Amino acid sequence: MELKLIRSYFHNGTNSDLLLNGDRVCYTIELPWKNNQHQISCIPEGRYELEKRYELRFGHHFILPHVPNRSGILIHAANDALKEIKGCICTVTTLTGEGRGDEARMALAKLVSLVYPAFEKEKVFLTIQSVKHE
Repeated sequence: MELKLIRSYFHNGTNSDLLLNGDRVCYTIELPWKNNQHQISCIPEGRYELEKRYELRFGHHFILPHVPNRSGILIHAANDALKEIKGCICTVTTLTGEGRGDEARMALAKLVSLVYPAFEKEKVFLTIQSVKHE
């Protein structure tokens, strides 16, 4: 399975469309790009393998275990990148500003329901790229 994250970079955060087979699953929010600095930057564009993960704080979510020079990068629910995120990718249902959105848990539940079954039969990848301007 291949997910695509199409980013738009802003001063106060990064907003993206998260796509599966060309259809939007949800939006995501991240910290702004600050050269991949630990806990203050979004991660570099590229292709990453996802793993499913569970912990009490976030419930069912995902981890990107092989991000260059970073660790603990998750996909989980959050509504404000600058206040709640330390480098992770967070799902939201609607975007409300740069690095901000609403209904994060609902978006994560949708993503989990679509992606978790794929782990039983195939690897799951996330390709991150910036929006293409023409």
